[in-house]
Order: sequence, then C-alpha cells, then structure tokens
Amino acid sequence: MEEVGEGKDFSFPREEEKVLSFWNQIDAFKTQLKRTEHLPEFIFYDGPPFATGLPHYGHILASTLKDIVTRYQTMTGHHVTRRFGWDCHGLPIETEIEKKLGITRRAQVVEMGIDKYNEECRSVVTTFVEGWEEVITRSGRWIDFKEDYKTMDLNFMESVWWVFAQLFDKNLVYKGFKVMPFSTGLKTPLSNSEAKYKCKEVSDPDAMVTFPVIGDEDNAAFVAWTTTPWNLPCNLALCVNAKFVYLKVRNKHNGRVYIVAESRLSALPANADTKKAKGGAAADSYEVLDTFDGASLVGKKYEPLFDYFSDFSSVAFRVVADNYVKDDSGTGIVHLAPAFGDDDYRVCLDNNIIEKGEGLVVAVDEDGLFTERITHFFGRYVRDAEKDVIEAVKAKGRLVKTGSFTHKNPFCYRTDTPLINRAGPAWFVRVDEQLKEQLLKNNDQTYWVPDHVKDNRFRNWLEDARDWCISRSRFWGTPLPIWISDDGEEVVVMDSVDKLEKLSGVKVFDLHRHHIDQITIPSCRGPEFGVLRRVEDVFDCWFESGSMPYAYIHYPFENKELFEKNFPGDFVAEGIDQTRGWFYHLLLLSTALFGKPAFRNLICNGIVLDENGKKMSKSEKNYPPPTEVIDEYGADSVRLYLINSPIVRAESLRFRKEGVLGVVKNVFLPWYNAYRFLVQNAKRLEIDGSGPFVPTDVATLRSSNVLDQWIYSATQSLVCFVRQEMDGYRLYNVVPYLLKFLDNLTNIYVRFNRKRLKGRTGEDDCHIALSTLYNVLLTSCKVMTPFTPFFTETLYQNLRKACEGSEESIHYCSFPEADKTRVERRIEQSVTRMMTVTDLARNIRERHKLPLKTPLKEITVVHPDAEFLDDITGKLREYVLEELNVRSLVTCNDTLKYASLKAEPDFSVLGKRLGKSMGLVAKEVREMSQQDILRFEEAGKVTIAGHTLERTDIKIVRVFKRPDGLKDTEIDANGDGDVLVLLDLRPDDSLYEAGVAREIVNRVQKLRKKSGLEPTDFVEVYIESLDVSVLQQVLSSQDQYIKDTIGSSLLPSTLMPPHAVILSYESFQNVSKLSFKISLVKFNKGAL
Repeated sequence: MEEVGEGKDFSFPREEEKVLSFWNQIDAFKTQLKRTEHLPEFIFYDGPPFATGLPHYGHILASTLKDIVTRYQTMTGHHVTRRFGWDCHGLPIETEIEKKLGITRRAQVVEMGIDKYNEECRSVVTTFVEGWEEVITRSGRWIDFKEDYKTMDLNFMESVWWVFAQLFDKNLVYKGFKVMPFSTGLKTPLSNSEAKYKCKEVSDPDAMVTFPVIGDEDNAAFVAWTTTPWNLPCNLALCVNAKFVYLKVRNKHNGRVYIVAESRLSALPANADTKKAKGGAAADSYEVLDTFDGASLVGKKYEPLFDYFSDFSSVAFRVVADNYVKDDSGTGIVHLAPAFGDDDYRVCLDNNIIEKGEGLVVAVDEDGLFTERITHFFGRYVRDAEKDVIEAVKAKGRLVKTGSFTHKNPFCYRTDTPLINRAGPAWFVRVDEQLKEQLLKNNDQTYWVPDHVKDNRFRNWLEDARDWCISRSRFWGTPLPIWISDDGEEVVVMDSVDKLEKLSGVKVFDLHRHHIDQITIPSCRGPEFGVLRRVEDVFDCWFESGSMPYAYIHYPFENKELFEKNFPGDFVAEGIDQTRGWFYHLLLLSTALFGKPAFRNLICNGIVLDENGKKMSKSEKNYPPPTEVIDEYGADSVRLYLINSPIVRAESLRFRKEGVLGVVKNVFLPWYNAYRFLVQNAKRLEIDGSGPFVPTDVATLRSSNVLDQWIYSATQSLVCFVRQEMDGYRLYNVVPYLLKFLDNLTNIYVRFNRKRLKGRTGEDDCHIALSTLYNVLLTSCKVMTPFTPFFTETLYQNLRKACEGSEESIHYCSFPEADKTRVERRIEQSVTRMMTVTDLARNIRERHKLPLKTPLKEITVVHPDAEFLDDITGKLREYVLEELNVRSLVTCNDTLKYASLKAEPDFSVLGKRLGKSMGLVAKEVREMSQQDILRFEEAGKVTIAGHTLERTDIKIVRVFKRPDGLKDTEIDANGDGDVLVLLDLRPDDSLYEAGVAREIVNRVQKLRKKSGLEPTDFVEVYIESLDVSVLQQVLSSQDQYIKDTIGSSLLPSTLMPPHAVILSYESFQNVSKLSFKISLVKFNKGAL
C-alpha cells in the first residue's frame, strides 16, 4: 500500500475527480453491466425529468436514492440497466419557447406555423442535457446518458400510440364535452390532478345581483350571489334547492322586493338606520310578504342581466332546482353559466337549457378573452374585465351589494396564472368503479417506503379518482392517433407507424403534428365519403411518462420477451409530489392495460427546502448552487447528508451547507484517519524489515483479543443489518447504523488498540491487529460502496495493493455475505456496556474537574448481569483502566448496595389513559417499595388501583447511596438506568508518579506533532531536569508505561552525542510541580 497524507491535507473533492477519471479510463459502468449481463434482471424505471433547467437538490436527492438502490442490487447479484430519460414534450417546453418568442396568444402560434414552433421546441429540449449529465455524473450516479430515452423519439411515441390503442379497444377512451380546469396562460385544459398542484389564498370581488321575476305582482326579484362576477354576462339560469324555504321580503327603507332563502335572509344588506340601532340585523330591515318552498319557484322566468344570449330566451332565463345549492353562504339562489362551472353545466343539461355535445356557446376563448358575442367586453381578459362587469350591473340598477372575499384559488403550476373553469371538448380515459376497484387492489400489491404515503395520501387519491382528461389543445407533444371522418361516423385509431403508412400510403419518419397533421386516410365506405383526418389534440405529457415502462424499450415492437418476463418493474423512486403525478399515472395505465401494478417497490422522498423552510427558488437564490457545495465538500458528503435526514421518510429537509460540512468532520475525516492509521503502521512494518504488509486472509484469521473479536462480530452484524434493511428499501435505518459502526471503528477499536497496531505488543500480535483492521475496513468499504461510491473507491484502490487477485474496482465486488457463526452478541453487548461505563466515569471526572491525566485509585461497576461483570473484569479490564486512568476495577452485582430504587409514573403516557384516576395511581406508584419495584422489573407489569401498568408506564430511577463516612468530594456515582459506576476520587500519593509520567508523555506527543513527525518516524527523545526534583525516580518507575506509549525510553540529556541533530526541543515549567526540557533528535543507532 502507498503512503497517505494527513486528513487536513486530504481534499475529498479532488480525490473524487481522480476517481471519475479512473472510472472513465476503465469504462467502469459499462464494464459492470457487461460483467453482470448473465445475472437476473432488476428492473428500475427512471422517471423522466423536464430538461428546462439544471438539476437542483431535489433531483440530486432522487438520483442518490436511485443510485444507492441500483448499486446495491448490482452488488447482490443482479443485472441493472440504468438509462436516463427526458420528458421532452408538453407545457414546460412550450412555456420556455413562448417566453423566448414573446408569444401570448394561441393565434400567434398558428400565424408563425406549427412546423416552425415545434422545431423551436425541439431545439431547446437538449439545451441543458450536457449540464444535467455533468451534475448527475459528478454526484456519483451511474446511469447511461448515451443510450438515453426521450419522449420525443419516434420509437417512444409509437409505443405511446400502442398504449392508447389498447385503451381504446377496451372501451376506456371517449370524447366528452366537459367543464374542466383551464389555464389561460397555457391555452389548454388541465387534468383535475394538475389543477390541485398549486393553490394560493387570494382576495376576489363578489357580487349580489337581482333578477326581476317576470309577471310578479310585487315586482319581486330573485337575488343571487356570485364569486365569479366575470361570467355574469353568460348567465342562462338560476338554481334553487327544492327543499329549502324561500321568503319574499320588502326592504322597509327603499321598498324593493327580493326573493331569498329563509336561512340566508341575514346575507341581505341592512339599512343604515338599522345598522345604527343596538343589535340591529338585516332581518329588521325587511318585511316578510310571503313564504314558499323552493320547488314552487321552478319554471319561473326572469329578466336576463344582459342580452348577449337572447337567442336562448325560449329555453333559458328560468329557475331550476338541484340539491347542490347549499345554505352555508350566499342567498340560496345560484346563478348558472353552464360553460364555466361543472355543476352549472350538469344542471343546465339536466333541465334542457343546453344540449349535450359541442353546440354549447363558450363566450371566452382559449386566451381567456371574451368573444365577440359579449359585445361590450369583446377582447377583454375575463379577470381584468371583472370590475367593469360589476359596474355595468350597477348601471342597470341590478346590484344589491358588492365586496371581496378571501379564498384559496387554483393557479396554473406552469404560468402562475389563475385557473378558470371552461367547457370544451376533450378526450378522456374512463375511470369507472370497476377500474377504481382494481386500482385499489393493485396498490395493495405494491410496497412503499414510507408505507403511510401509500396507505393514506395515495389510497385517498385513488378512492376519489375521476375520468382522466388526456388531451391537450397544444402543439408540441405526441399527437392523439385518432383519424375521424367529416361526418364523425368513422373512427380509426393507429396503434403503430406501420398501420398509418399502410392506410395512408405515406412514409412516416416523425410523429409530431407538423409531420402527420396533413396525412389523410381514405374512407373504407368509399370515395364519396371523403377522407378521415386526425384530431388536432396532443397527449397530456403525463400519458407519455405513465407509458414509460413500455415506451422506453419500444414495447411491443421490440424487447417483448424482456418486458413480459420482468413486469411489473422492481423499483421506482421520486418525490412525494409524484403521488398525484407519475406514481398515479403509472398505476392507472398498467392496471388498465394488464390488470397489474407497474412497479413492486417504491421509495417516496420529501421536499428539499432552503434553510428557512422556504421552497428553493432560482430567482430568489435562496440556496447554494449544488456544484458549489460538491466542489467544496465532495459529492459523497452531499449524498450522506441528504439520505441521513427526514427526507427519506417523505418529510421535508431544510438544506444547510453547514450540515454537509458536519458530515465531512464527523464521518469522513475519522474514517480516513482509521484508514491512514492502518497504512502508516503497515508501512512501519515494511520499514522495520518485515517486507510489504500482506493481511491474513479473513477466512483463517483468528484472534484471542477481545476487541478483535468484537469488531469482527460487529462487522458481521453490520452486513446482516444492511442487507436486511436494504432488501426492505429502508435507507433511513441503514445510514445511522453505518455511521455508528464507523464511530465505533475509529473511536473504540483504533483508539483502544493503538499499542497493538503500533507493534508495541509484539510483531505477531501487531500483524493480527493490522489484519483485523484491514479486513474490517475492506468489508465496511464494500458495505458503504452504494452510499459513498467515491471515497470507498479511493480507499479500495490502495487496500487492494496488499491483496493479490482483487477486483479492478470496488464496484465490481459483490456485497459481503455475513458469517453468522462469528457474530458474538455477548461480546458486542459487553463492549457497548464498557463504553457506557467509560462515558459515565468521564462525566464524573468532568463534574469534579479531574482531567484524565490525573490517575484515580478505583472504579466500581454495578450490574446484575454476571456475564458482563466477568467480561469487564476479564477481557475488557485493561481497556477500562487505561481509558479512565484508574488503578483498579471492582464489580458488584447487588444493584441495591449503592443505590435505592424510586418509581415515578410517566404522566405523558398515563395522563390521557387514566384521566381522573391519574392522581391516585401516581400516589401509589411513588409509594412502591424496593421489593415492589424489583418484582415489577422482573415481571414487566404491575396492577395499581385496578389499572395494569407496564414498563413504558413507569420510570425506575436509581438514586445513589453514598457509603457511610465518605463525602461527595471523595466518592461519586453516575448511572443510566442499566449500569451504575462509582469513582473513588480521594487523592493517593502512590499515584503521583503515574500522573507525572502521563503529563510527560503528553508533552512528547504534542512536540512530535508540532514538529510534523509521522507516527512511523522514529526519533530519540532526551529529557533534562531543570530543577532539583524526583524526575529520575519517575522515569525509572514508569519506564514501561512510557515505552509502551511513545515507543522508546526517555534518555537522559547527558547521553546526547555532541554531533546529534536536534529536530526540535521545548522547555516546560511547573508540570505537576516539575520543570524539564524535552529534545527530539534524529535517530542514531550508536546512541542506543
């Protein structure tokens, strides 16, 4: 193995760049795919992003999750094809072009020419492809960009046609004329799911308007309230609830007569003098003239507000009834404009005010402008005209009152313009009860992480699923493959390019609108029936991405066996926002086509926010660019930071750059230092003449050392755990366990074994320790490979030099198999408790301001487990004594000798459950005797005041009982509810020399570091007393400890040769009441 530098000089980003070059040099990804092509397929579907900007942290997170799972599956014996995909069609691309070209109206596209417009769209699709490839590759993800799929490719589009044709043949497709959410910014209807993507709280005008009843003896007028005054010019009817009671009332002040629901009389405006009166209400301003039920109003005619629809007078401008009218707001009378409301359309259709089909007059065009029918507002944007409409109503004397109300309004998620409801023709996929039931069954067959998203959010969406509007009246997309005759009697759906070519006689090279709109098909009924022409619409891009499992491999035209043997796919992963998007459309299409779910396993991640909890915004620049953070800290650090967060549980993450730095400091630097320590000491063996270090093979490696046994057992437990959790896609459990293992490796194994690893316990023992560390590092690197592909490769490339026959890259290695015969739970538990003992004892030292350099006489460990006490006084004893600088260790299995037990009820658990009984139960719990508590601990439950309480309901507190005659400055204790530790704090003169030796050794080590010496650099250390002291006596009595710690004896300065090369020296004053000078001298064999 080659030498490695200090951690502070190790640049993680720079090393990652070297790894990328190495991967390119050996063509690592393609080589891995080639080496695994004979293995079972693991089918991964990669959701295609829009290439309308560079990737952000959300994309990097999703890429990391996908990369981890696919790398793991490759290492566990699968062939995993990974092809990047691009969503090339639809509104995001068109929006970019319209901004670029300044297009605001649909007519401008037609004037420009669909061919020129579409080619502009095609040109921007690949604008950011290079940037995406750079960022995704730099983040460590292995995915094929060269063999990518694009939704605008001919093969992909042909498969989309096939999918549609299957649905059409199953009678799941129909053309409907419906009121749908409509984006005037995009000039197209949206699906119900798209309409829910973005809502804002806005303040809009409302209006209460009169509709005089024709022929009423009191000249009464119906009063209707509307929150969309802009569509009042399109009113065709009024709707009441047949079951409500209605009143005819006269205003006492102005004599006007209104008809409103009895329960909504209070909505009418009160007179000014009534308002002034104490307790005055609207009811006091009106005199009731008549009472009648809603049903009696049906059929009554009224005077229209405007004459724009006078040609409908014979059927319109009358009262109808429907139960959708509520009395929780308004007047109990609703104005109906059937082209702009779902219920409006349904009710008018049911009452023969309009006819089914495309004959309905829609007086607002696709740009949101009034058509010429609305003469006074022609060409005006409906929202802009709203106030003028209200003014026109007021000028006619028909305005009762106006105001504003605050509500949540859906906005276009692409153009940020408010959506309106607008009727129009569209093509739909029918989601009937039978299909819905199958969707729910198929959802139950899938496995989601976290499962609550599947069982709650997604299931609720499925239960409320509606027919899916799949057509868009746009230009850049996959055209609907429907050809219809002029009389509408003949419909032909294309399921392939071949079918279109055969029926039309035209060779087809591209399926976009400007290439096929002009293609006609002769009628099969004869030339007199003319030709069939394609409908103008294109597909909703969700139809394309939902078809991805078939279209990306050009099924069924190619890869038929591959698909049919491996469907459903094994794995998908995207953000929680895709529950209503990609996840839903994947499931819907696969269920409709094959009666199966599209995928077996799914990881759903949360959303990455800025550090203040706001959505990341390019315009606000409220987050550091991903490339900047990767260049500063490395991609592996970003990957670990993202996946070791709530975001992998579908919660939000506030991204903090400091969090990435924390991963470098707390994970990668300690890990690197453990690796460096191995390399340094392996090189030391080589320098000492043992030859290059060759680790003992893990299969034959056996050690009697407890920490060797422990770390090897912990490594096998790590492999078992990671396999179990990765097979369950629970990445959120894996990373904390991995990090804890690395912490144990660096802070327990390496730190506690420094003497052995440095060769101070003999060459054979050193080789065993180094072999153990080597094999553990190698195994843990392989386990971590899917998570940190760069760093593990860096370490592996040096580690493999010590072992012949190693794979060229760590990414060609198999995932480790656990040797369960060498998992020793007892040793793992004992070492865990040992660390608890050292932590508790250190806390006692800190409380009493006693540094570790001050030796103490005795530690007592109290625990009922005899096996643990045997371990702590046997195999682990020397580690405890050395770590805590204590001279002796005693144990005690009587938990009540040094502590009394006290029971406390857990109010947070019991409060709600016990209610009024809580006080009595709490009193009796606190009064439990020592024996009661011991019996409770053994049984795990107890009955108090008729209530059964378990371990989670009662907290057992151990209160330290100080031995008689000792003060708190002489003995102190600390416990965690499991182990109790006592430290004898009394000073002891016999410990003085050991304390001085620790202080001297500490100064030598600091001077070595200050001088830039490596642990493998051997120097002579001379010491000179600067006062009359007991220094020589200390050096003599503590010589073995000093040798074990710094690797050599301390030589008297009088033995220093006159020609010695002094590397550095330093004088120290009043260290444990001694003054001395230490010199580090270049190694000279003659001096020894």
